[in-house]
Amino acid sequence: MWTLSNNKSWEHLEHTFAWVRDMAATPQDPAHHAEGDVAVHTRMVLEALCADAAFLALLPQEQEVLWAAALLHDVEKRSTTIIDADGSISSPGHARKGALTARNILYRDIPAPFAIREQVVALVRYHGFPLWALERRDPVKELVKVSLEADTRLLAILARADVMGRICGDRDELLYRIDCFEAFCQEQGCWGTSRAFATPHARMHYLLGENTHPDYVPFNTPIAEVVVMSGLPGAGKDTFIRKHFPELPLVSLDGLRHEMDVAPTDAAGNGRVIQAAKERARAFLRRGEGFVWNATNTTRQMRTQLLELFYSYGAQVRIVYVEVPWRQLARQNGSREAVVPAGVLEKLAAKLEVPAAWEAHQVSWFSADPAI
Repeated sequence: MWTLSNNKSWEHLEHTFAWVRDMAATPQDPAHHAEGDVAVHTRMVLEALCADAAFLALLPQEQEVLWAAALLHDVEKRSTTIIDADGSISSPGHARKGALTARNILYRDIPAPFAIREQVVALVRYHGFPLWALERRDPVKELVKVSLEADTRLLAILARADVMGRICGDRDELLYRIDCFEAFCQEQGCWGTSRAFATPHARMHYLLGENTHPDYVPFNTPIAEVVVMSGLPGAGKDTFIRKHFPELPLVSLDGLRHEMDVAPTDAAGNGRVIQAAKERARAFLRRGEGFVWNATNTTRQMRTQLLELFYSYGAQVRIVYVEVPWRQLARQNGSREAVVPAGVLEKLAAKLEVPAAWEAHQVSWFSADPAI
């Protein structure tokens, strides 16, 4: 069974992990966290979690996942905390940035199996969602997307521990919001499971559309399937394509750079490469032909720009994410013809956002998990 740390004493965690030590230097607004800094709060959250009957009823591996998420849930308040002139303190974006850090820690420093790592990451990313779910512009759609990434049952347990692990004047109201979140999940078929759809096409029609209903099944069919590769340099995307999609036309950014004699560091040249690649993609889409788009596509922003183009033509999209353990990645990158500098690879890994199931009609993850 994977565990972040066999010794769960706070003294051991502080001694072992610099990011735990940073918590004691990160203040919080006393109006919402009268207990003190992030270290005090995190210790209280862990204590509340381990005393929760719902947590104790979980399977041992689920407990480890939740415990790791609780330890990491505020890890990036250290880098996002702002103290305003009036003394108020906030940490905008700490959940999103914390999810990136959690992934990096569990990919590079304390290797975890892919599925377990991504569970922890999703819980860190959405740990505040149960408190504010019903206030979103489109709460049902937001819940559907979250349910496709995180186990809402575990999310509610973490949110309760997060509330119980603080001193604030609105604790009862916050706990009531979590109760409402649980009822909302059950009502929408998202409690402890992903929201079910009749077909992948129905799911994407709902997620991409405005004023759509999750149970509606569209009659139109996609013109073709586009396979979008995703993965860090050296992960094995080219090998995967040769093995699984040898018959499909290929739009490759590396191939176009070679064809156009553009260096990877040439910003203006790379802009021309991307435009040429998109024009080739449009030509395939106009003819209703499927193809493979091969590039790193390691952030959601990168993928969104592409997916919007493909969806605008009525294509069906399959994202294929490929991953190998960090040490193996470094070796494979070193054996490539176009080696990515180590510092660049580290920056790409630090910003890696693994594709979520709601991004495309089909998302496949292929990971050579490390030996634990």
